[in-house]
Amino acid sequence: MTFENVVKKFGDLTVLNDLNFQVERGQRVTLIGPSGSGKTTILRLVMTLEELTGGYIHVDGVPLTHLERGGKRVARRHKDVAQLTRRIGMVFQQFNLFPNMTVIENIIEAPVHVLGKSKEEARARGKELLEQVGLGDKADQHPSRLSGGQQQRVAIARALAMDPEILLLDEVTSALDPELVGDVLNVLRDLAETTDITMLIVTHEMQFAQDVSDRVLMFDSGHIIEDAQPDVMFSNPTHERTKEFLRAVL
Repeated sequence: MTFENVVKKFGDLTVLNDLNFQVERGQRVTLIGPSGSGKTTILRLVMTLEELTGGYIHVDGVPLTHLERGGKRVARRHKDVAQLTRRIGMVFQQFNLFPNMTVIENIIEAPVHVLGKSKEEARARGKELLEQVGLGDKADQHPSRLSGGQQQRVAIARALAMDPEILLLDEVTSALDPELVGDVLNVLRDLAETTDITMLIVTHEMQFAQDVSDRVLMFDSGHIIEDAQPDVMFSNPTHERTKEFLRAVL
């Protein structure tokens, strides 16, 4: 996944300005930095929930939403974009589960209607994933009967049901009570250890970032100011702004 001269503006506000970085296939890259530094915007651009103002994002060398043609930046066809975004899953801060559906119905909805899987196949895979996230006995419950941490684990299972090659994690523990955070992070640690899914992670959980990341990027005002392996980032950062930020959050 490559970000090339990426610009994102909201009106007169420039959130990302000439952003360039690369995430190799299978890498776990965590974005840290103060609120408002553009981290979540990056995930939303990859998920095509926001539109690029300028620049390009490539997934395995394929342009995501725009390509260059005759020296001009041209938007790709909606059908082509949708084909590529099927390979990308996202878990949000808020769980975004359908309250009128059971847990298993939430999980099989997209595999059946987007990937064209049979209900039987999707249900069997869904039950496997629920076992994986420690909720094998909750398939027929409605989300309102679950704790926040359980709902977030269902949301992770739902994202995995699409067999994504890339998983985007946006502050997945920020809406949870502190005692529920550990179960969710343990599921994600296990996922990082047992799969080769590429992960792009936004989190304020620094220990988690240290445990699962291959690289950590420090953002400030829409720019990457430091890019390092976690042991270096958390023990010996070079940029003064990084040191200041880590003193505040650690």
